[in-house]
Amino acid sequence: MTNRNKNYLVLMLLTCTLLFTNDKVTGQESSKNEIVISKDLKWSERMALSIMKRAPQAWQVDHNEKTKWDYKLGLLMTSFEKLHKKTNNPIYAAYIKDYAETVVNTSGEILNYKLEDYNIDNINAGKMLFDLYSTTKDERYLTALKTLRKQLETHPRTNSGGFWHKKIYPYQMWLDGLYMGAPFYAQYTATFDQGKDLDDVAKQFEQVHLHTIDKKTGLLFHAWDESKQMPWANKETGTSPNFWSRSIGWYMMALVDVLDYMPKEHPKRKELIQYLNEISTAVAKYQDKSGLWFQVTDSGTKEGNYLEASGSEMFVYAFAKGVNKGYLPSKYKKLADKGFNGITQKLITVDADGEIHITQVCASAGLGGNPYRDGSFEYYIKEKIKVDNSHGLGPFILAALELEK
Repeated sequence: MTNRNKNYLVLMLLTCTLLFTNDKVTGQESSKNEIVISKDLKWSERMALSIMKRAPQAWQVDHNEKTKWDYKLGLLMTSFEKLHKKTNNPIYAAYIKDYAETVVNTSGEILNYKLEDYNIDNINAGKMLFDLYSTTKDERYLTALKTLRKQLETHPRTNSGGFWHKKIYPYQMWLDGLYMGAPFYAQYTATFDQGKDLDDVAKQFEQVHLHTIDKKTGLLFHAWDESKQMPWANKETGTSPNFWSRSIGWYMMALVDVLDYMPKEHPKRKELIQYLNEISTAVAKYQDKSGLWFQVTDSGTKEGNYLEASGSEMFVYAFAKGVNKGYLPSKYKKLADKGFNGITQKLITVDADGEIHITQVCASAGLGGNPYRDGSFEYYIKEKIKVDNSHGLGPFILAALELEK
């Protein structure tokens, strides 16, 4: 039996032991031997166990037919890592390790990864490797970490120093890309290089803040094209035409996570905290009475607009962590509570066996490409809306953990 199969067997045995026998803590056994997830658990574990029930191996999330290195699964693994640290329950660590062993081979090569694609999305899943290397001392994880760091060394940049979103999107910075690259970059330089590149990490936020902020609303546009050549780009500013809540959520999560690695004495720390306060002020103005936020952030109840799960979860996480870490005033904790209550009351459904689902998740959104995405209001509201899409899973767990829900 391979190590991966052994890990998978251990994971399933642990899961079944926890769910079937420990009814006071987690679940209980029904007459049909169904896994029952207790409503008395905190929301973070209810969601994690629901995910594991549907997808015994992490790569099966989103109904994938085979394993792959993927930024969305990386986001999910980040949430499971934090859940493991909070609960000390080994099933969550095993879930991460089992996935990692399907996408990083014994030589440290990353499955379906090509450095020369220069896709900033490909960096995000690398965050799970730090803890895996620290706990296992398996050199494969260090090799993979170094490979991803090498990508950032040669990744193409705008003339002003910001990482392109992808090689196929030249001279473009998207808010999404800040989360995909900056937290990994910050953790790597703090862990292995005494923080020597933290100024460059901060530069990524400086460029996005400088070029995407809307002075009228205080919100950030989804993307910026330095060349101003894309049809979606404003010919004067280079910005895309609309505010997409999830993209702003990516940016805010990136800020609060990068600050974990920014020493108090670092000259850029105050700047990043100021950015967080500015965007939080702007985002708070658009919180719906339900506690949620709309897909197109500033368009409210305009026909077709809808209350979207993933962006709302990301805002809740950033608000709650911002308060917990002392970056934001305490009033944002109340807004985070209101938001999370809105999520659980309006967007969560619960099956008879206790399995929970997150609804109203925008499946995907971007700019350019083929078929062409023009960044219009109509474009954002017409993208597919899914249940249990991975964009809405990890941020739910992260938000719940910050609020101790």
